[in-house]
Amino acid sequence: MFDGITKFEVQVKPEDLDELNHVNNVVYMRWLEMAAREGSADAGWPTERYFREGLGAWVVRKHWIEYLRDCKLGDIIEVYTWVQEFSVSTSLRRYAMKVNGKLCCVAATEWVYIDLKTRRASELPEQVESCFRIVPADDPRLKELGIARPVRYLPTAMRTTHGA
Repeated sequence: MFDGITKFEVQVKPEDLDELNHVNNVVYMRWLEMAAREGSADAGWPTERYFREGLGAWVVRKHWIEYLRDCKLGDIIEVYTWVQEFSVSTSLRRYAMKVNGKLCCVAATEWVYIDLKTRRASELPEQVESCFRIVPADDPRLKELGIARPVRYLPTAMRTTHGA
């Protein structure tokens, strides 16, 4: 059964490097998208299912990313992701990446669930939401995995639920 945290590994390839010989920021963004897709699939909602059922789909409203240390050619990156919070039509998905056992990147994405016909924000259907397990910021597993770190911004949709 899906416990709410998805983990997979990627190895840094030559095409992932920029002129400074470390992973380019665009590559980290690609890994975030890969992680989100994997996390959704682990919850029973691979990308194809959203379209097959015609209910809606997720689109990005905002990304936040913090780079903590360089990743270089050949490094094996552990990528973790989890959904920290849902609101009516949004989710806050968190990410953490580790290299050699140390955090190298933390990130968050505010995703908006849209109606496929109107392309506008839509209330998240219960049949989708119920498949995801929320992993709150204070979940002890995050600390055990060495990936607990607060988000340093508050996504727009989450401000009303946090009194900001």
